[in-house]
This record gives sequence, structure tokens and C-alpha cells, in this order.
Amino acid sequence: MIPNRLLDITVGNRLVRKIANLMLSGYARLRVNRLDRMPPAWVQRATLRRLVRLGRRTKFGRDHDFDSIHSVADYQARVPLRTYEDFWRDYWQRVFPRLRGVTWPQRIPYYALSSGTTTGATKYLPISRQMIRSNTHAALTTLALFLRHRPQADLLGGKFFFLGGSTSLVELNDGSAAGDLSGIAAATASPLMRPYTYPPPEIGLLGDWDKKVVLLAEQTAKLPITAISGVPAWLLTLFDYLRRVTGKKTIAEVWPRLCLIIHGGARFEPYRKLFREVVGSDAVTFQDTYPSSEGYVATEDPRYGLLRLLPDHGIFFEFVPVDELGQDKPTRHTVETLEVGVRYAVILTTCAGLWSYNLGDTVEFERRNPPLLRFTGRTKDFLSAFGEHLVLEEVQTAIERAAEATGAVLAGDWHVGPVFPQSSAQPGFHRYFIEFTRAPHDLAAFTRELDRQLHELNKDYVAYRIGDVSLAMPEVVPMPSEGFAQWMRQRGKLGGQNKVPRMDNTGKITRELEDFLANYQTSTR
Repeated sequence: MIPNRLLDITVGNRLVRKIANLMLSGYARLRVNRLDRMPPAWVQRATLRRLVRLGRRTKFGRDHDFDSIHSVADYQARVPLRTYEDFWRDYWQRVFPRLRGVTWPQRIPYYALSSGTTTGATKYLPISRQMIRSNTHAALTTLALFLRHRPQADLLGGKFFFLGGSTSLVELNDGSAAGDLSGIAAATASPLMRPYTYPPPEIGLLGDWDKKVVLLAEQTAKLPITAISGVPAWLLTLFDYLRRVTGKKTIAEVWPRLCLIIHGGARFEPYRKLFREVVGSDAVTFQDTYPSSEGYVATEDPRYGLLRLLPDHGIFFEFVPVDELGQDKPTRHTVETLEVGVRYAVILTTCAGLWSYNLGDTVEFERRNPPLLRFTGRTKDFLSAFGEHLVLEEVQTAIERAAEATGAVLAGDWHVGPVFPQSSAQPGFHRYFIEFTRAPHDLAAFTRELDRQLHELNKDYVAYRIGDVSLAMPEVVPMPSEGFAQWMRQRGKLGGQNKVPRMDNTGKITRELEDFLANYQTSTR
């Protein structure tokens, strides 16, 4: 780790900052060398043994006879897969927020708020002291991998900009606090890091995204920003404001010392070309991350250009083939037994009291050693209103290919949902709402290419599209510039880690977007 005394320095002290950069680069070499040498399977087995030992006296540990668990096979035989709803119903709801000794032996000081339950209710995800250290360890590994790739980067010569949600936390009746994960990170960060980070606490607390992004742009336009992290859509919004405030054409002109953009929370490929244009410099590295409110899963290793599973930060990983979810005894792979090219659901056992927890995400591995993966979507991110079984990755790929074929540039956000038939003679179809930075020169050609790509990517889609009998040609509706942002604002979900929902099998979101566009067009006439 980096000695804290080297971080307690002023912005103007260039010599000490240079020394700190050298120390950070040294840490990066040691960390990455250790990561490369460690056997993932052995480390993961040791992680599970440690977690089981810590949890054996909890109610959950007694219920599942942790004292008799001596191997991964023992653990999997005693602990079934669970969802958040299962944990809430069976263990947390009756005693919340006093969870000490329930699924984790120690008091839970923080709860990360997240959406995504099947009931639509907010999740309260436990964040233990060990999980705070785990997240810090994963964040440092992200920086280490970047610096191993670019050892001369001057990260500590300026400020690291964390673009997140409101850092305000709500105190619960046991003295714990709940809020956005970025707020918990801010609350638990060392004050010695403040000379190196932005925003300050008084700005981080702001909850009004519209006011906040303007203030962020105005202030950071004058700061030596060397790195920034955030969700791609909100990064682009900030960049747009920055260019307006400064009159500059590119972000590299605003922040000439910028060398790293860390992104996560959404697939980056639809944004990559636009980011490169807006940033305006090939010297800026884009680095993907795969954090979740439940725990940090992976981070991009620039040497491979893929996400790398992190085996040594207090989380034990299992991987279940997606088509086996829901079975009584699905196959539960570990890093030791996983196969390349299979779409897996991610299962976590964490140092915050989640045991074989279905994260709801899906991944596909490209390599086993080191364990390199791609995020492929959500277990619930599929479109099958008519039986067509389209998954997120297939639709995303089809949209990207259609854009490339027709000269369009995607702004990043899109949504697709069903339009159900009004009579037996009229088949249903998919309606796509897509925001473009540059619209296709021929929208009909874009739609045909989108349909053709889906034919290539999904055989079920082909079967339903034959003769337009079960499923008609899709329809593409271009969204106005910043249309999704305005729609999200109306829903009270603009900013922070809120994301545009990609798919909806009910058609409800499709109708909401139709109503939004109708009102928008009326108001702009």
C-alpha cells in the first residue's frame, strides 16, 4: 500500500507529488506482478474458507451448518442460490437495520441503496467494514493496472474527479447510514486524499443533478484534472457542459493533463467512438470497470483490453450457466471449472454477508488464466414478449452494426419494447427509441440493417420473423438530442448511477416514451 504520509501534501508541492507518483508506480508494479503470479483457483478456495470461518456463528452460518464445511463442494451442497428478495424475506426484514450476527458477524455500518428488485422496491445492500476495504483494494488494483500499462502517467499531479450521485447519506435508527455507493465511498475515504480528489463534500452532497452538473463544469474547467470516473451517459453530459462553459471544442483542450477516464455501469462500446471525438486525444486511456453495489467484480486489464476478475479481495465467485437458472440443482462453476464462451450468471459470496447471491448479471469468459471476461447483460435483460428470446448483447450488437453500416453515430442510450397487436390480422413488433449524435442518412435502411443483424444473431428471432406472421418489421424512433436525459428527469431518475432501462417486455416503458415524445413535440412547436 502507499504510505499515507506521502499523500498528505498540498496541491502546489510538485516535488512531493512527483515522489508520490513514483511510489504509486512502484506499488502498481508490485500489485500487478502479484496479481499475475497468484493462482486464481487457490486464492478463491482460500477466500471461501475465510468467509465461512467468519460466518459460522451467524444465524445464516448455523442454519447451513458452516462448521461442517471443508471444501467448495461442501459449501455448494449446503448453501443454495438466493436472490435479494430471498435474503430480505428470510433473514433481514424482521430485524432490519440491526443485522449484526444475522448473515455477517459484525455490525453493518452502511447500506448501499440500489434498484432492481422484482417488486420494484429499493434494495438495502449491506456494506461492512471489510467490504469498504475490498472496494478500496479493487479501486487501487484498477489504478495499478493502468499504471503498469502507462507508468509515466502523472495521476497525482492534479485531481481525480469522481462523478457520482449525491454523497448525502440518511441515518437509520441503529446509527447506520444508507445512500448511494458513491456517498459511502466519500464518507469512508481518507481525508488525506482530499488534495487529490474532486468534488469537495459540499458539492458532492447536492442531489439536484441539473444544478450540480453546471456547478461541476464551471469549477473543474479551472482545475488540473488528470483522471475522471463515472457512468458514460453522465460523463458525456458533463463534457457537453464543459465545452459550453469554456468554448473549447474538445475535453483535451479543457483538461490538457487528462490521461485516464474510468467508466462503468453500462457497456462502453456504443460510446467509444463518440468519447474519442469529444475528448479529442488518443493520449487519454479509457478503462472499464465492473463494480456493483454488492461488491466489485472485475476491472479492465489494458494489456488485454478485457475485464479481469479480481480473485483476492474478499469475494468468492460462482458462475451458473444462464439456461440452468431456475433448476433445482444448477451447475455451479468456479474459476477452476468455468468454460470459455459460455454465458454465465454471476453468483457472489461476500465479506458483507451475501452467500451464493445471484447478482442478476451475466458474463462470458474469453480466457481462464488470467480470468478475462465480458459483461453480456442482465439475467432479466431479455426481450421475449412474443417468444423471440432476444438478449441485451444481441440487440446492442445489432444496433451498433446498423449504425456503422448507415453512417450513424450513437449517442449511447436506447430502449426497445413491444407494441402488441390490436387485432388477429396485425402482428406485433418491436419499437426502438434510439438517440443519435449523427442520425442515419436513411432511417429505413438503418431499420432494415438492424433487422438483418438480429436475423444473424438469434435463430429464435428468425423463426418469429418469417413472413411477418408472428412478428413484424421493427420500428425505429429517433430520440431528440438529450431526449433520454429529459425523460429521466421527468421520472426523477436523472444523474448519479441511474441508467436508461434497455428492455421491457410489458410495453409500459414504450408507452411512456411515446407519451413523452408527443408532449415534447407539442411543447417545441
